[in-house]
Amino acid sequence: MLDYASTINNDNETRVTVSDINPEMLAEGRKRSLETAYAGSERLGFLEANPEKLHMIESDSVDLYTVAFGIRNFTDKQKALHEAFRVLKPGGVFACLEFSKVKNSIFNSIYKRWSFGAIPLIGQLVAADRGSYQYLVESIEKFPSQTEFRDMIVEAGFLIPGKGWEDLTGGIAAIHKGIKPLKKA
Repeated sequence: MLDYASTINNDNETRVTVSDINPEMLAEGRKRSLETAYAGSERLGFLEANPEKLHMIESDSVDLYTVAFGIRNFTDKQKALHEAFRVLKPGGVFACLEFSKVKNSIFNSIYKRWSFGAIPLIGQLVAADRGSYQYLVESIEKFPSQTEFRDMIVEAGFLIPGKGWEDLTGGIAAIHKGIKPLKKA
């Protein structure tokens, strides 16, 4: 994101805050950031925080709030969406990439069989951790449909461009978007 801001938009002021509730995941992000041009830069910060309680972030202070393949693990997704709405500036964008529901019934049947059969087995063979990969496929299965999640975003106060999401790979994943309305004068 910082590369895009710098090279495409000639913006050397944009700051990115990487946040996670899990200190080990945040430490991994810090470690990986050392391989970038932004290591040690004031433009890149890290924050251990619960996305449902971002009291340390001012209201109306963030331009873009993104989450990728993580919101399905939030304890209270609706509360986190309200908190994202609170911290975003008017006109700010919420964007979420998450596993979703496959639309085609034949493809869905094949995908589910592969997911529940192969992914935990691969986790066991490659990482000696079948349980985490079993949790992965179960959390994907429990996550709301594209329409349900869009409705949750709307309930948090966001305006939705178009239908509110874009399916990727037939719905295996989807990008959801919401825009915080501008304040009325």
